[in-house]
Amino acid sequence: MSLAARKIVPLPVPVPSDYLGPARVTRVAPHALEVEIRGGERATAQMALAFPYAPAEGDVLLVIGRGDEHWVIGVVQGTGKAALVFQGDVEVGARGGALTLTSDRSVAIRGPEIEVEAGKLQTIAGSVVERFTSLYQRVRDAWSVRAGEAHTIVDGSSHLTAKDASILTEETMSINGSEIHLG
Repeated sequence: MSLAARKIVPLPVPVPSDYLGPARVTRVAPHALEVEIRGGERATAQMALAFPYAPAEGDVLLVIGRGDEHWVIGVVQGTGKAALVFQGDVEVGARGGALTLTSDRSVAIRGPEIEVEAGKLQTIAGSVVERFTSLYQRVRDAWSVRAGEAHTIVDGSSHLTAKDASILTEETMSINGSEIHLG
């Protein structure tokens, strides 16, 4: 048989296996994750999300891969922390609609200076605890408080200045002091 008549058959080249699907995080390292795909196969994956997310062991992520390269492109069930952090000024708004911030645990607002401006401010809470170094309030029209009971303790001096003042009680009124000045 001549060389021209022989058929040359190329050796098979391994085709990298493609993957797109869920992966459970088994280990979190500083720059990569170990994930479990295809019912037990382990792979190393790089984060490739559009937002910063710190995955936790047990999270289920959406992973895409070819061969031994895998990337995280989504979060299916996550318990890790997502953070949106920007440089410079940032505005979050809802034009023509409402903006709602919701959490199952808590909502915290922190900053060296916080300003709230509203036409109407309504606070509904089971209890409110406020702690201030100093508190200054200025009410232009009316300041009205209705309480089941009121208790005020002032460690230093207390002063009330008004054009007119009245104290009305249905029962006993007590004034106790080492000196009481009237007039």
